[in-house]
Amino acid sequence: MNMEQMQSGVLRGDRRALARAITLVESGRADHRAAAVDLLQGLSQHSTHQALRIGLSGTPGVGKSTFIEAFGLMLVDQGLKVAVLAVDPSSARSGGSILGDKTRMEQLSRAPNAFIRPSPSQSHLGGVARRTREAVALCEAAGFDVVLIETVGVGQSETMVAEMADLFLLLLAPAGGDELQGVKRGIMEMADMILVNKADGDLKPAAIRTCADYAGALRLLRKRPQDAEGYPKAQAVSAATGDGLQSAWADMNALMDWRRAQGHFDATRKAQARYWFDQEVQQALLGRLRRGAMKDVMQDLAQNVADGSLSPSAAADRALAEFDAMAIAP
Repeated sequence: MNMEQMQSGVLRGDRRALARAITLVESGRADHRAAAVDLLQGLSQHSTHQALRIGLSGTPGVGKSTFIEAFGLMLVDQGLKVAVLAVDPSSARSGGSILGDKTRMEQLSRAPNAFIRPSPSQSHLGGVARRTREAVALCEAAGFDVVLIETVGVGQSETMVAEMADLFLLLLAPAGGDELQGVKRGIMEMADMILVNKADGDLKPAAIRTCADYAGALRLLRKRPQDAEGYPKAQAVSAATGDGLQSAWADMNALMDWRRAQGHFDATRKAQARYWFDQEVQQALLGRLRRGAMKDVMQDLAQNVADGSLSPSAAADRALAEFDAMAIAP
């Protein structure tokens, strides 16, 4: 499949072409990277479709995959096309995904209007693969209405997923009030909605109490410009029975409608584009510092830092001075 066929296939919503395109943008090979950049640029000129990007985080065992499957099936039943980018922890040996979300969302993976793509996190901060943002853009170009981005959720910073999503959901399990102390303020400040899962059976009373605890905590946080009245909010849901899912979806749409009307949606997308531009430049510069003639310089300076003859700050200054000198040399 050549680049032109891949591009036209993605625009048609062809799953095979989309899967190959995502594999291309995830590749670390220089020639693949150049081809991926051309592909994304070409798609941006032929597609203006915008999906609702929903980031989802939560501790392992909270039921993220079960929630995504139930939530995704509900959306598919409403006639929407749903893509799931499930970022798995990477194997330390092979770098590949080790949880296999696709096998844990068996029903959703068989739905004609759903697409699930597990991707290794490759040890990047927050459990978000570096190229997940580009995979989101590919899913948008393929015509998906909702893109769900599931993060590893292992306590690392989730800033990266918040910088590529329109809505950020925090999924929690029922627990006692003391559990409130275990959730970092930072991730709560990023959340647009907190969903307390497993609100069914014997756990339902505990889920309702936990929901009330978090609702109270959210009221103490400083209100953000992009928050409509009553947001961020906490709500109890059950992925097992489906209770609360429809209500949560209605609340998500209400918030997004308000943000679009107030201009926050477009402003946030533009700010995110600038953020990722900065990230790409930083990654590219770091890559140049680690190859060619600079590779030896960096290794020597790293050794000097390790043996204590240079401070990290002084070594960094020398590295940048060497880089500048090489950049302007004829």
